[in-house]
Amino acid sequence: MNRFANSARQLTPLLCVATLICFLSGCSALEESKIDYKRATQARTLEVPPDLTQLRRDSRYQVSASNSASGMAAASGSMGRSANDAGTATNQAGSARIERSGSQRFLIVQRNADSVWEPLREFWKDNGFALSLDQPELGIMETDWAENRAKLPQDFIRRSLGKVFDSFYSTGERDRFRTRVERTANGLEITITHRGLAEIYTTNAKDATTWTPRAADPELEIEFLRRLMLRLGGQDQTAGSSTNKGAISVSAAAPSASLPSDVKVIKLNNLPAIEIRDGFDRAWRRVGVAIDRTGFTVEDRDRAQGMFFVRYAPPGTSGKEPGFFAKLFTSDKAIPTLAKYRIAVTSKGDVSTVQVQGADGMPDTSANAERIIKLLSDEIK
Repeated sequence: MNRFANSARQLTPLLCVATLICFLSGCSALEESKIDYKRATQARTLEVPPDLTQLRRDSRYQVSASNSASGMAAASGSMGRSANDAGTATNQAGSARIERSGSQRFLIVQRNADSVWEPLREFWKDNGFALSLDQPELGIMETDWAENRAKLPQDFIRRSLGKVFDSFYSTGERDRFRTRVERTANGLEITITHRGLAEIYTTNAKDATTWTPRAADPELEIEFLRRLMLRLGGQDQTAGSSTNKGAISVSAAAPSASLPSDVKVIKLNNLPAIEIRDGFDRAWRRVGVAIDRTGFTVEDRDRAQGMFFVRYAPPGTSGKEPGFFAKLFTSDKAIPTLAKYRIAVTSKGDVSTVQVQGADGMPDTSANAERIIKLLSDEIK
């Protein structure tokens, strides 16, 4: 009996030490950032609906015009412009500054495009992301789906055992970010757009789930845009991010709904179109962000002609081109294909129009054109 009593007395200090460690780990967990993708392990491939999946880029669908994005990338040149020092401390770092146009924010960088791409790769990798799309010739970079582990509930059990059993926890949400780099008269223009997925149950027994799209998060876009500004401006992004959280929240909460709506769906030559009461520069940017948020596969773009060259997988399709034998032996005449479209932006003064054209440049009269117009009009802010 005395042997067991001695063992109990020996275990008491160990229990106290274990309790203290759990308490300290809980305190440290409360101080974590609101964004934490670095600890997210490589997740299994998400079973995403086909219309939300990035399509494989078709090298045959290229634009030979010298003003296209891929054509301009082949002839890169120095911007050679001086930075504007009129920005505030929170909106500018070195030669990088954040500008605002309506509810949108974008980064202007006075640097050569070739000198920005590699830092962009490192930026996303340092923030815990893997890249699923890396196309410098188009100026488009996209991350793979990742989980923001900072959203996990900080209950007592996770504070105590979270470091050991962290892989058992999931937020049920995934995020993906697309970065677009474009040459303009003011310098390099960089935009970051967010897409989100949420995992929902598909049965009453809650034994099966599927991933569905959720609304884009403007605060995440602004947070990463500021971190990128500090990185490209040569400042420490961690310190800058923590000191600017208040400014980010305020600016993101700035109401845009109080402004009169300047976007509407119209009929132009009896075909659906979008009318934007904005000049070409702002309309081009707003349409580009809407395309990124809706997940179109962008093949190329030509700012001089106001053209985005995209591919679109309608809902309910498999996301793959039918094979030769499928086309030959099937009796179904309406085999879905991954259609190619041109999204044209034209402007007259302060009014711009967005239309959907086929790959041949003719107005598209299919039902997909109306779907595309609806998707874009819902996202243009």
